[in-house]
Amino acid sequence: MPQRPDVLSYETTPLKLDLAGPITARLFASTSGTDCDWVVKLIDVFPEDDPAMGGYQLIIADEVFRARYRKAFDRPEPLTPDRVESYVIDLHHGAHRFRRGHKVMLQVQSTWFPLIDRNPQTYVPNIYRAKETDFRPATQRVFRTDHYPTAIELTVLRD
Repeated sequence: MPQRPDVLSYETTPLKLDLAGPITARLFASTSGTDCDWVVKLIDVFPEDDPAMGGYQLIIADEVFRARYRKAFDRPEPLTPDRVESYVIDLHHGAHRFRRGHKVMLQVQSTWFPLIDRNPQTYVPNIYRAKETDFRPATQRVFRTDHYPTAIELTVLRD
């Protein structure tokens, strides 16, 4: 299956131990616009040799985070174009155990239309009242460096 250029996918090697626990995504990212969305999906990838589910990708958790609310949900504010911001995204998942031999996949994208409404990529007081002229193309970037360590945090629970 071809890779989508608008979706970043990260995948672990097969797990040596079972994993379970709270999951948080920590993104360091920028946009050329003044608002954007971040969609984060956590996926359990079944082993290829599993007789019933070989290679199946099961979405465990997903979250859409509107960047205007990065500091507080009651105080939306525009982004500065091309400035790297930190986003802490709680994936609000239920109890799931990633089994030994499975892989953990994380996908990051900036739209999930038509499941989630379109973000105009420009800060407007209410995106539901955005005019067609408010919608502009934007470039989103996710950083993974020592200075900007994008990662997911999994709490490992032991039996």
